[in-house]
Amino acid sequence: MSSGQSYGSRRLVTALASSGLQVGRYKVRRMMQQAGLKPVWKRKFVHTTNSKHALPIASNVLARQFNPAAPNVAYALDNTYIRTGAGWLYLAVVLDLFSRRVVGWAMAPSMPATLVCDALRMAIHARRPAAGLVVHCDRGSQYASDQYQALLDEHGFVCSMSRKGNCWDNAVAERFFLNLKMERVWQRNYANHAEAKLDVAN
Repeated sequence: MSSGQSYGSRRLVTALASSGLQVGRYKVRRMMQQAGLKPVWKRKFVHTTNSKHALPIASNVLARQFNPAAPNVAYALDNTYIRTGAGWLYLAVVLDLFSRRVVGWAMAPSMPATLVCDALRMAIHARRPAAGLVVHCDRGSQYASDQYQALLDEHGFVCSMSRKGNCWDNAVAERFFLNLKMERVWQRNYANHAEAKLDVAN
């Protein structure tokens, strides 16, 4: 199927509705079972958040308000890993919570503070958000770093961080990465970083 066999019944219902076909979820689930169809993907877990540090932590200003009334009001940032034959490739993204679109991203074979700063700089260059923008992330050392915090201060942005061990506080970014991996990354075997970068960027 066009999803690469990554859709479950819930997402198939949405895809069918966008094509003008109204089918209930339970009917779709039953038809998938009868046809022997099920999502095929495998989860590989690697820690990308190092919250065991002594750097200052911001409060959860966003407070799960994931639906701002306008663009450039609140961004969500996160990072993840991509397996390649040449080792891990790390991806940092910036999502505008109004549109749920990626407005900035960066990839590198390591995950220093520079990676998340480069992703945010791309978003700043493309969108020109005003001071007061709420920028939400987890408690990772990259986001608590002096380099990242200085970038926020330079533009007058408000830092917001998830509560300790609470992935739901950044649920939109978490869901984006899960979809990306199910629909693309976990269905491919990248030989090297360049191949992964080209595929993910497109």
